[in-house]
Formats: sequence, C-alpha cells, structure tokens
Amino acid sequence: MRAVYSDAHRQHDPAFALVRGTMRPSAEQPERADRLLAAVRRLGWPIDDPKPHGLSPVLAVHTAEYVDFLEHAYEAWTALGDGAPEIVPNVHPQRVAASYPRAIVGRAGWHMADAACPIGPHTFKAALAASDTALTAAELVLAGERAAYALCRPPGHHAYADMAGGFCFLNNSAIAAQHLRRRHDRVAILDVDVHHGNGTQGIFWTRPDVLTLSIHADPRDFYPFFWGHAHERGEGAGEGANLNLPLPLGTGDEAWLAALDVALRRIRGFQPGALVVALGLDAFEGDPFHGLAVTTQGFGRIGAAIGRLQLPTVLVQEGGYLADELTDNLESFLRGFTATDPL
Repeated sequence: MRAVYSDAHRQHDPAFALVRGTMRPSAEQPERADRLLAAVRRLGWPIDDPKPHGLSPVLAVHTAEYVDFLEHAYEAWTALGDGAPEIVPNVHPQRVAASYPRAIVGRAGWHMADAACPIGPHTFKAALAASDTALTAAELVLAGERAAYALCRPPGHHAYADMAGGFCFLNNSAIAAQHLRRRHDRVAILDVDVHHGNGTQGIFWTRPDVLTLSIHADPRDFYPFFWGHAHERGEGAGEGANLNLPLPLGTGDEAWLAALDVALRRIRGFQPGALVVALGLDAFEGDPFHGLAVTTQGFGRIGAAIGRLQLPTVLVQEGGYLADELTDNLESFLRGFTATDPL
C-alpha cells in the first residue's frame, strides 16, 4: 500500500479559531501532519509526492466562483489596508433572498460558513496541494492498487461546492470520489470523522451515483449542528443515497462499531466500484474535541471492518488533532485495514 503526502500543507498555518465567542489557537496545526506521517513511516510504506492536476478536477466538484474566491481573496483582503492578517468574515448572509456581493468582506461572508477557517496568504496553495494528494491517491487505485492513503491537510469534508467551513476549503474526499467516477458507475464515501461530513453530503445531495454515509457525534449537540441528522436522506434522484448515523456524545467502541455494521451493509447493497473513506481520527477518546470515545484499539477494529469490504479504496485524511496518541491511532487503523489484504 502506498501513501501520498505534500509538505506544501505547511503554507497554511492558521493563527486562531473563534470558539464560543473566544479567540483560541486553531486545532488545525501543521504538527498534525507530522504525527500522521510518523505512522506511515513506522509502517515502512512508500510515500509519493502528489502530481499536479490543475483546477479541472476541483471544478468538477466546486463552483468556479468559489474557486476564484479562494485563489484571489487574500490579495483583495490585503488591499483593504486595515484588515486582519487572515480573512475572517464578520457578516453572513444566510443565503435568504441574497445577492452575491462585490466587496471582499461580503464575499468572505458568502463563501465562509464560520470563523474556524481563516484564509492566509498561502491557504489556497496548501488546499490545492491537498486536493492533488487525494487525486494522486485515487489515480493509484485506478491504476490497480487495492488502496492508497492520502495524507491531506487542510482537511476537506466540511467544504460545500461554494463554501468553506470547519478548517476545510476544498473537499478532498468529494474530489477523489468524483475522480473515481470516471471509471466506476457508483462510488461510496464513508465518513468516520467525529464531525458530520456536511459539505460532502451537500455536494452529492441530489445524486444517486455517489452514496454518502457518515458516522459522527449527534449534531443536536455538536458541530456542524445544522446538518447530519438521521432523517437527511438526499433529495430528488439522490433520495436514499445519503445515510447519517449520529451517535450520542461519549459513544465508545462497541456502539460505534454497531453503527459501522449498518453503514457497511448499506455499502454492500449499493455495490460501488470503489470506496472513499473520509478518515477522521477525532472520534478518539482523548481528542481535544471530546465528542466520542473510540480507543486506539477500536481504530484497528474499524480499519479491519472496512478492509473486509475488499473494495478499491482511497483513504483521505480528515480530522484528528493533537493528542499524544494520534500517531498510534492512524497506525492502528492502517494495520487493521491492511490485515484484510489478500495474500
């Protein structure tokens, strides 16, 4: 099994996030990638540099208006002369009978869902490198690898087609799934992050060809709050192609794995040609977000259960924050996943 990683992620180093009205250091730090990379090196896997893919695969998932904003917003923000060092919106239109603004302050509010995704001078370059990382892993799988791991940073699953949020700018998992659709009629995305993959759900909401599933902390009590509820099933042609499995705060291994069994049955019934796993490790009992209580050993069991599907699989890194066990948690998952590989 191969991994893909780019050091370009270091160009995105957000200073803070607004949490419950308080400015706090952002949990989405470059050190996350260092600890995750350490797990890959322990396993001795080959690590590939991502290949540049340009904007075409990104524009297959995101709107041109949004991508243009991400690419050029910082220059316009700096031209204001009195803005903060990072773009953080102070107004949100809620999209209720709203018109697209010209001013950069207005466009920031239009395209940024919250104050947890500040844009710095090189955020777009880092986000594009992350999408290239996911795309390169997808191409390895299309070329015959049973699975590949994309160490993406910044993460992506909260990014909608035209909106950033929750540390995310480009939806790496969605971009990888859309790339796999070039060969496969049906693709599934299984999101195991502690937070619901609301951006991924939104991107594929009306589509029957991509099954989206998410196991996460109950959004009645946890970010992203407004999406991720069990009754959300998709719409139009996509009705029934979305499955949310919200869990009570503090849920541990056994109940989490029971929810995974439900998701895996749905995947088998859908019969996808390939699988994308949005691999958040922040369901860990010691993660700073304290949403769920999966153990290090539990991640190994999760990996093994997913691996038993024996599908061509792209593992796309999402969350998982600075806990001492972060390296161990990724290693546990990957060992579990690859233990099911045929000899």
